[in-house]
Amino acid sequence: MSAAWSWYVIALVVLNIAAYTWLLWWTARRRPGDPAPEETSHVWDEDITEYNKPLPKWWINLFYLTIVFSIGYLVWYPGMGSFAGVGKWTSVAEHDADAARSQAVLDATFARFRDLPIDQIAKDPEALRLGRGIFANTCSTCHGSDAKGARGFPNLTDADWQWGGTPDDILNTVLHGRQAVMPPFGEVVGGTQGATEVAVYVQSLSGMRVDPALAAAGKAKFDMVCTACHGADGTGNPLLGAPNLTDDIWLYGSDFDTLRNAVLEGHNGAMPAHEPIIGEMRARLVAAWVWAQSHGGKEQ
Repeated sequence: MSAAWSWYVIALVVLNIAAYTWLLWWTARRRPGDPAPEETSHVWDEDITEYNKPLPKWWINLFYLTIVFSIGYLVWYPGMGSFAGVGKWTSVAEHDADAARSQAVLDATFARFRDLPIDQIAKDPEALRLGRGIFANTCSTCHGSDAKGARGFPNLTDADWQWGGTPDDILNTVLHGRQAVMPPFGEVVGGTQGATEVAVYVQSLSGMRVDPALAAAGKAKFDMVCTACHGADGTGNPLLGAPNLTDDIWLYGSDFDTLRNAVLEGHNGAMPAHEPIIGEMRARLVAAWVWAQSHGGKEQ
């Protein structure tokens, strides 16, 4: 806040307090020549008389006390421009203090899980309950509340892991995120026709019925371009995040159009690193819960 705006706010506050004080004093006093409270001359229906009796002293004094209190409040707390107040109170400091108290409670709750391996944490019902809550708050937007994923977001309850399914692999995924990039290969494989042939061959890898001639042509292109990531047999490479193309689990779908578009346009999937978001301890708990989903330790 600039100095000019600060002084403007201070002036408004001071003027308002002064105006309230003057108004209370002016309206409460009786002036020379005022009629007695019972002599207002306001009478209706012959026997209904309006009086003008002053407010009780104790009531007026309470008003003055509130004014004194407001002045003390503004001196102690910030309320006049950029003046910080004698008490140096700030909402930021209040928030930080509350956050520190909450973190201390969480640290005490998480302490017994801190040095345990992920698969050991997954055996503790309390850890699974906590991990499920963290997953629901942080991960369910993409992977679903049941962790079964959706198109473009992997199912975390089966045995198929694009980046590896060991406890440490899952923890690394949660902590550091993943960047899965498949470049567009349309021009490399010969345009739409080449992409068609590769897509048909990929379908044949998982046992689908396809045109043998197209599959044979696609195999030649697959061996030339795709094996670097997916392997010569199409079973993928967890180190690169390249999925297995020989099973019946498909991240984006196994229909012909989806596979051909993947070859033509590629895919760019990303999972953000969650260590900066939820911290290392929460990441361990959610990783333990995720690992348990495919290892018979589901928390209900």
